[in-house]
Amino acid sequence: MKSFLRLIVIIILNSQLSILNSSCTQDGYDKGEGQYSYLRGDFVEAYIGADKNMVSLMTDEGETLPLSQPHTAKWITRSDTVYRCMLYYNKVRDSKGQDMAEAISVGEVPCPVIIPLSKLEVEMKTDPVKFESAWMSKTGKYINLSFALKTGTTEDEEAIHSLRVVQDTILTNPDGTSTSYLRLYHDQGGVPDYYSTQVYASLITSEILADSACISINTYKGIITKAFQIKKE
Repeated sequence: MKSFLRLIVIIILNSQLSILNSSCTQDGYDKGEGQYSYLRGDFVEAYIGADKNMVSLMTDEGETLPLSQPHTAKWITRSDTVYRCMLYYNKVRDSKGQDMAEAISVGEVPCPVIIPLSKLEVEMKTDPVKFESAWMSKTGKYINLSFALKTGTTEDEEAIHSLRVVQDTILTNPDGTSTSYLRLYHDQGGVPDYYSTQVYASLITSEILADSACISINTYKGIITKAFQIKKE
């Protein structure tokens, strides 16, 4: 588990800094200087082709856009698949007037598996985080979390944040619907708390086997609980 959780922090840091390298030259579209020429940042599903290049995306609003050029990143290791990402891009139009995405930078957004409390193999910990927001994507596919971890430089190679999502229980409500009660597991793990590092995560709603979900997060200002209705397909 530790190697996976270390990856979360590295991914988020890279998403703020990494600039993707183009796999071909720019051609066949108009960058423009109007309303379609500005930087956007969206959570997306990135569709990866056989050559491990990102070729199209679907935003959390349900808009599908081809990329003006294929793009790739070091963490894209599988072909013919879909990655959950935070993408910074310009919305542009090609010579035929079709909307496209000109990728600027991208980082993978982890989608943690929800672990039943009965299967948690370590002591439950809820060290505080700096909560920012939690929201449902318009497509209903994801619950997105944005928060910050307190971190700092240390010579202890064993010091690392541990993050998971734990399901306490599923209860049946008086109206016959069910609610999954979730908690954010966070172990500071000996990491110094000098400054804040941005963290994003997405929960896949199809993996929440209930009609609604309540997520509890321990923050430096106390416990925050967010409730969401799960859209059924």
